[in-house]
Amino acid sequence: MKKHIVAGILAHVDAGKTTLSEALLYRSGQIRRLGRVDHGDAFLDTDAMERARGITIFAEPAIIRSGDLTITLIDTPGHVDFSAETERVLAVLDYAILVVSGADGIQGHTETLWRLLRRYNVPTFIFVNKMDAPGADRAALLAQLRDRFSDGCVDFENGAPTRSMEDIAMLDESAMNEFLDSGAVADKRLKAMISARSLFPVFFGSALAMEGIDGFLAGFERYTKEIEPGARFGARVYKVSHDEHGNRLTWLRVTGGEIKAKMVLDGDEKADQVRLYSGAKFTTVDALPAGSVCAVTGLTHSRPGQGLGDQCDADAPVLQPVLTYTLLPQGEDPHRCLTALRELDDEDPLLHVVWQERLQEIHVQLMGAVQLEIIQQIMRDRFNLNVGFGPGSILYKETIAHAVEGIGHFEPLRHYAEAHVLLEPGEPGSGLTFATSCSEDVLARNWQRLILTHFAEKEHLGVLIGVPITDMKLTLLTGRAHEKHTEGGDFRQATYRAIRQGLMTALVEGDFSRHDLFDEDAAEDVAEDAAVADAKTARTDESEPSDGSAFASAAARDPGWCRVLEPWYRFRLDIPQDMLGRAMSDIQRMSGTFDPPEMDGQFAVLAGVCPVSEMRDYAMDVNVYTHGTGHLGCVFDGYRPCHNAAEVIEQAGYDPGDDLENTPDSVFCAHGAGYTVKWYRVPDFMHLDRAYDAGQ
Repeated sequence: MKKHIVAGILAHVDAGKTTLSEALLYRSGQIRRLGRVDHGDAFLDTDAMERARGITIFAEPAIIRSGDLTITLIDTPGHVDFSAETERVLAVLDYAILVVSGADGIQGHTETLWRLLRRYNVPTFIFVNKMDAPGADRAALLAQLRDRFSDGCVDFENGAPTRSMEDIAMLDESAMNEFLDSGAVADKRLKAMISARSLFPVFFGSALAMEGIDGFLAGFERYTKEIEPGARFGARVYKVSHDEHGNRLTWLRVTGGEIKAKMVLDGDEKADQVRLYSGAKFTTVDALPAGSVCAVTGLTHSRPGQGLGDQCDADAPVLQPVLTYTLLPQGEDPHRCLTALRELDDEDPLLHVVWQERLQEIHVQLMGAVQLEIIQQIMRDRFNLNVGFGPGSILYKETIAHAVEGIGHFEPLRHYAEAHVLLEPGEPGSGLTFATSCSEDVLARNWQRLILTHFAEKEHLGVLIGVPITDMKLTLLTGRAHEKHTEGGDFRQATYRAIRQGLMTALVEGDFSRHDLFDEDAAEDVAEDAAVADAKTARTDESEPSDGSAFASAAARDPGWCRVLEPWYRFRLDIPQDMLGRAMSDIQRMSGTFDPPEMDGQFAVLAGVCPVSEMRDYAMDVNVYTHGTGHLGCVFDGYRPCHNAAEVIEQAGYDPGDDLENTPDSVFCAHGAGYTVKWYRVPDFMHLDRAYDAGQ
């Protein structure tokens, strides 16, 4: 029975992932000669930068046919700086092939990939490569896989399990029942166990020497099963790129029905061409069935992770950049630079290209130094722009520790909108979520939908250091529109101001009498008539901004319910036992924590968590004090409260009152003219009652 499987091949850099892909392509007759990464002629390294550097940067598909099996194999980047590209692929896979180096064993990034495969629930085959390397020990490597990954890692030498069927049966209740009844576990049950991620077939070999390839192909064909597609059209986008002619390509997996040329896929946008790629070459086809991976032209608004047709959108990615860099135009036109970077941002949304109006700078979020070098080279090769980047800085975020109601009112002459938004702290790592609890009798559904759009369309900044907010739920509580004067843009203004006003309210813990801590003129303003006071304290574009130092000092002393978050690493440190004391002292000094150390022969293993800002360059220190025998592996472990928040706030010198692009103030109208009301006076002027009881 013929079947089609979409499989991704993943590995820590230099484990031999692309070499294994070459071996599979060669053995199945898809290519006539073996290419090599180090020779720059690998079939799947189609980009000139990949060939020059000898690493995979972009996920590329290849089609492999072996017997009754057709595999669309997607080769993914192995370097940690491009792991976001790898993660995007996982949402479209039937199976994964995880390559482990027999010479090095499980490395830091290999563990990250394992966790990602578990999160995306991808059934996984393991190929231990480089078994011809000196010191590669089959039994020791299998024990390491079982210890670090799962007891379900089973040697499938020559395409069949070598571990006793009784041991395999212990992994699954249904398998045990089958074993007790018949004395064996049938292939159908083994397939089901692999699909359920309770069994992980392990193969050993050397891709460069073509050893173990036949057994792996046989096992993959025997123990995989085709996913049942949906009847109606559905597809998921996993990548956006541009070809050599500048055509925008949307890469997707068809999950149901079929895709056809000229078919409407997103809104009123059509798939002009449907391209079936294998390496750098493609054929244009009229239609492709479910299970196919293809690239289409004609879509201008598609994005990685987007669901089309019956397919839902993918969850937000786990891997996120932890460093932000400032572009240095070096004589180039900043507007051309921004346009070019926006095209790259279209391909990789995690770049998060932002024009900082207040600083007149372009900021880019990156995974690390290698990705930065690649971005510079793309800017030079594709856009003829020679640019630089400043030193990377930690990408902080902000959240709140207590629920508050934010109020925004926008009413210049002939405009009207008021929005009340509840800001609540969310679970760590939850990002931003949006909801409405407003009755449609109070505010029409179309306006509510518009407000929810405004929640999501902008990167809302916190008020402590002016970085993006996260781990919060924003809920529309109530709002008001005017029958004649309300336009769509009015609720945009009211919504933005409501969120910002809520954050300022959290800063003073809901006690507006504290606002004078953050505004030198506020104390005397309070005693004046409201309209006059607001007119006098309203900032204008012509006013001189403060340096922010007074505000930053006050916020550092008492941030109220606002919190600065920083990225943390989960680390694993392998060091000689006599260096353990030094390492434990270093981790404590860096504000990290660790589990009780474990001994592994002459080495000690220390695992724990630590702020990225402290551990960022520690790998070099480890290399020095262990004379090259120690190894530090770090993986991003999410955002946690900043260990030195007061210092970070004071150094940032950010004053939210000077950030005119993100004002917390509202605009009201009286006597035919609009006037600005400071954020802390808005409750005295609002047209709707509060909708949230802080004491409930």
